[in-house]
Amino acid sequence: MRFFFSIVFAFAVLPLAVALTGCNRGADAKATVAAPALLVAPEDVITLKPSAVAAGPLVTGTIQPDRRADLRAEVSAIVLAVLKENGQPVKRGDVLVRLDDTSIRDGLVSAQEAERAASQAFEQAQRQFQRLNTLRASGMVSAQQLEDAEIRRNSTQSDLSGAKARVVQARQQLQRTEVRAPFDGIVSDRKVSAGDTAQIGKELLKVIDPRSLRFEGLVSSDAIQSIHAGQSVSFRVNGYAAQDFAGRIRLVSPTANPTTRQVEVLVDIVGEAPARLAGLYAEGRIEASSTTALVIPSSALVRDGDRAWAWRVKGKSLQKVALTVGERDPRRGDYVVTAGVADGDRLLRHPIGTLKDGQPVQDTPSAGAATTASAAASQPLTR
Repeated sequence: MRFFFSIVFAFAVLPLAVALTGCNRGADAKATVAAPALLVAPEDVITLKPSAVAAGPLVTGTIQPDRRADLRAEVSAIVLAVLKENGQPVKRGDVLVRLDDTSIRDGLVSAQEAERAASQAFEQAQRQFQRLNTLRASGMVSAQQLEDAEIRRNSTQSDLSGAKARVVQARQQLQRTEVRAPFDGIVSDRKVSAGDTAQIGKELLKVIDPRSLRFEGLVSSDAIQSIHAGQSVSFRVNGYAAQDFAGRIRLVSPTANPTTRQVEVLVDIVGEAPARLAGLYAEGRIEASSTTALVIPSSALVRDGDRAWAWRVKGKSLQKVALTVGERDPRRGDYVVTAGVADGDRLLRHPIGTLKDGQPVQDTPSAGAATTASAAASQPLTR
């Protein structure tokens, strides 16, 4: 009888245990399905606000210095020393390249000796002419003798002038054996080394003024009617992708390139610019017209085929919002948003694929603020 009651009790308890186990599993499943709260710092969120969006033709080209000098050899000589390397700053008048001046210095000495001899001959002819002129007044010298003395005096005077010119030329040649900087700047391209033979016209090095940089761009001839001098230009430079530059058109070329059919524009850079921009590729847009619109960075935009959406932080939860996007800024990569969000909305800057619509959000301080607070908390209290 006791065994019978044990079996009955076991069968009565078993459904209850199964029910309790099922309840526990359901609770665990619900706990697993519930998404954890997303910790969001201020740097993880962007707040939308209207921005000026420029519309106009694209312009591409390179950054070039307005003041640049290609220093070339003006005498034929051996290069003795190159005193400046690429990238080194120079002051106006600094010696950059020194050429061998041995033969030119000898030529100067020879010209100086010829000048001295011509000067002595002229002085002698001048004295002779003055004596004959005095004797002519007393009738002791014929007119022909006086005329011959005058001719010799004039001839020696011409010889002296020629000798002086050759001395000046020799001095100039000697000065040209030292190639000097024409203005303050930096050496951008060194072409020779010590021991090279520099013929007349050979390029030695280039000097540029980094404070006079300009954007030499090309614009399609289709847009030539919409551009003119004085328009603003915003552009970015390869190697400085995170920095925006501004400029203003100085002039527009009156002719188009016969090969590319593009028109050159010269753009003055507004404000300070890094010294090492020369020669870098640049791309921008001429602000022929400007409108105000909401823009969203490409990092905050999620695409799936033709659909686009973003994750909006609304109160304490996430919302997946569909977007209608317009043109993309070719320089910044931002998209113009025409529908789906409004001014002041907060969007996740870098959304990930595991986010869920309605997921709770918890605000946290930024990493810098947390580090500062932790450091302050670790400081001992002073009385």
